[in-house]
Amino acid sequence: MKAIMFLSDMIIPLLIFCIVGYGLLSRHNIYEEFIEGARDGFGTVIGIMPTLIGLMTAVGILRASGFLEFFAGIFAGMTEKIGFPSELLPITLVKMFSSSAATGLLLDIFKEHGADSLLGRMASIMMSSTETIFYTMSVYFMSVKVKKSRYTLAGALTATIAGTAASVILAGYL
Repeated sequence: MKAIMFLSDMIIPLLIFCIVGYGLLSRHNIYEEFIEGARDGFGTVIGIMPTLIGLMTAVGILRASGFLEFFAGIFAGMTEKIGFPSELLPITLVKMFSSSAATGLLLDIFKEHGADSLLGRMASIMMSSTETIFYTMSVYFMSVKVKKSRYTLAGALTATIAGTAASVILAGYL
């Protein structure tokens, strides 16, 4: 166990050392390439900033208005019939757009039900087994100027449904 802990502590510094060492051995100007990469990254951040601000604003409005709780209440009967707690519906929807907003909802579940409760465990597993679909698609597709996403959305939604179902099943068996 100590070997794994040591390896996990050293993997990033070791990776950086290997990259810098390879650059030095191949006689590249490492500093100039780092600066060029940072400049390109900054340009990407500036390019995707309006999308990020729009997504964060929309999620903030939904959360503050109480619409998420209203939405969960509408579908409570249906979700309970399939064994999915209606309290997790807002976090499931918000996670597709914003991980930080979903984390706020997760903390609300922890405050109300407890981190070790069944709902707390389900929400925790769900947070780690699903992705911020629309955020990720907008950021990555905008940065490389992808116009047609093909099956990305369908695949991502399928994976999110699978991760959400797995979180309910796994937390129930723990």
